[in-house]
Amino acid sequence: MTHPFPGDLIELEVGRVAPGGSCVARHDGRVIFVRHALPGERVRARVSAQGARFWRGDAVEVLVASPDRVASPCPYAGPGRCGGCDWQHVTLSRQRRMKAEVLSEQLRRIGGFDLADAGLDVTVTPLPGMPDGLGWRTRVQFAVAGDGVPGLHRHRSSEVEPLDRCLIAHPDVERAGVESARWRGAAVVEAVAAPSTGEKLVVVTPAKGRRFRAPTGLDAPVAVAGSAAGSAPAVHHDVAERRYRVTADGFWQVHPAAAEVLAATVLELAAPRVGDRVLDLYAGAGLFAATLAAPVGATGRVVAVESDAVAASDARANLADLPQVRVVRGRLTPGTVAGPAIARALGGPPDLIVADPPRAGLGTSATQALLSRHPRALVYVSCDGAALARDLKAALGCGYRVEALRAFDLFPMTAHTECVALLSAGRS
Repeated sequence: MTHPFPGDLIELEVGRVAPGGSCVARHDGRVIFVRHALPGERVRARVSAQGARFWRGDAVEVLVASPDRVASPCPYAGPGRCGGCDWQHVTLSRQRRMKAEVLSEQLRRIGGFDLADAGLDVTVTPLPGMPDGLGWRTRVQFAVAGDGVPGLHRHRSSEVEPLDRCLIAHPDVERAGVESARWRGAAVVEAVAAPSTGEKLVVVTPAKGRRFRAPTGLDAPVAVAGSAAGSAPAVHHDVAERRYRVTADGFWQVHPAAAEVLAATVLELAAPRVGDRVLDLYAGAGLFAATLAAPVGATGRVVAVESDAVAASDARANLADLPQVRVVRGRLTPGTVAGPAIARALGGPPDLIVADPPRAGLGTSATQALLSRHPRALVYVSCDGAALARDLKAALGCGYRVEALRAFDLFPMTAHTECVALLSAGRS
């Protein structure tokens, strides 16, 4: 039998959804991850890559469609085009059900944790605003082709897809005018909007060895990435009657409702008490530290730990009026998270820990080190289901249990989900 080669067309019966936005199909016993398809569909797919363990393909023709399939609102989405969105062809309700299915399977397969056995389930909850799943992204990073034309990368490719509009970009991002300008000498251009204050910025990473000159006619100031902490331009975000300064290329949640929803969820699940010692890891600009400061009161303490110099500088500025909060800049390792420096800053072992790590998660060793301090609870904010499942497994091995798990649709039209998990050592 002749096996197909990249570029060949094959007919496939599409099975379950997989992490990353593809669905699983089989051809002559070979697993194929198919993009632009839906479970239950029959499609004609073009083979895009072949490996020893699996192949990849793009559904280029739908022979039997799912009832959850819709016409993509974006003209740049589809096989061989922009890779920024996974599911423009799927109803929002089905997107959220698929995200819940993937998360439940990751928890079971990687974490050895069955939600039903724990009396829990996963419902991926939409955030306020943007009911059509468009116009939510307040930071968009554009790649720049050699001729200065901006665009977004095609899926699993360094090729740039030029575009005149990104439909998931917030209107303030679009008003900055990045797509209509030429960015000669730039490698990356990031448009940043702060809808709560109306501020906008464009952050440019110059191409190595090339001279960059900012184009004219933009509706936003231009900053160069990598400026020293405290000296770079910034935007400000208002959350629950508090204003946060975030340096131009610093981290902030990209959905305009995310910061408020996550802060409220962390506060609810952590249930801080007066006098608590709280450790806030990967504290960023200080959102969770500020949220937790009031309930612990003047006798409590919140130590916000952040490794990035710019983010730590922002956090110090944002938290300067809260005497019970201390910002510590330091690299987070299994040794430092349970080490004497953080213990001294806290004044003793932590009562509560909040962690919002990057996509890679805390890691097994760091999770074990944190829980060796016997906090009453760990509230874990995660944007990657596999990393969360791995670290929950480590926590279960330390005698903790999953009391609650919330999932939010911070990233409509993509396969990503944000979760907040409560790990408890027991009720008291």
